[in-house]
Amino acid sequence: MKVINTVAALKSLLGPIRSAQQKIALVPTMGALHKGHVSLIEVAQQHAEVVVCSIFVNPTQFTDPKDLEKYPRPLEHDMAMLEQCGCDIVFMPSVKEMYPGPENWHIDLGPAEFLLEGEFRRGHYQGVTQIVKKLFDVVSPDIAFFGQKDFQQVLMIQQMVSYFNLSVQIITCPIIREEDGLAMSSRNIHLNAQDRQNALVLSRALYNVKDHFDLGRIPELEAKARQMIEATQGVKLDYFVIVDGLTLEPAELPYGKQLVALVAAKVGETRLIDNMILAEQ
Repeated sequence: MKVINTVAALKSLLGPIRSAQQKIALVPTMGALHKGHVSLIEVAQQHAEVVVCSIFVNPTQFTDPKDLEKYPRPLEHDMAMLEQCGCDIVFMPSVKEMYPGPENWHIDLGPAEFLLEGEFRRGHYQGVTQIVKKLFDVVSPDIAFFGQKDFQQVLMIQQMVSYFNLSVQIITCPIIREEDGLAMSSRNIHLNAQDRQNALVLSRALYNVKDHFDLGRIPELEAKARQMIEATQGVKLDYFVIVDGLTLEPAELPYGKQLVALVAAKVGETRLIDNMILAEQ
């Protein structure tokens, strides 16, 4: 496994691989890796000869400086995980390497940018697409892999790919959960024992909706889920919605390719998100 810290060194390394017409896959991360990230790398290995995993805590996507400051950075743990799962290249640049000077970045991500997470974290997806575009420019991957847990983020990245007419293929991989249903997240490390228990209400509410899903009962299902979450001590709900998976607008017929339930809540001091696909067509 090669660890690269500069754009120039990575481009130099990937040049001959590209010339040999080997497929290159990219798995962008902010570190604090868990089995969800490993699953992305394992899927990437099935699609490409060379897998690049980036670790970069991107400052432009944090709307709260305190959130950036406390974001976990267990580097030794991350390196061991990547070595174990057979990752080929780790790209781990400094902030100065990725942002050598002042930049003005703003692209049209469509109306969905301002819904749900976009409403609670204004500007977040501009920062996300800014760094992902930079990583795409450096790596020039054939395929890039993202987790379904960040459902809205994947939509925004697909919008960015369309905006610049990039040739990279975006593949979304399923959410990986703990045995008790909690979606794996780098932020789970901040949960104390009681918070960890309380956080289970998010996946329970999602599974309850999936188990009883009926297009005609959406308002009732949403209300029941919100009630479940709001009745849990130590959990402050931001939203629970069932929406069209392409637009994030309220679900109605005919919907896009899928219907999805999305939830965000603060559990103790930690904000968590989760989602579940309910129907596809």
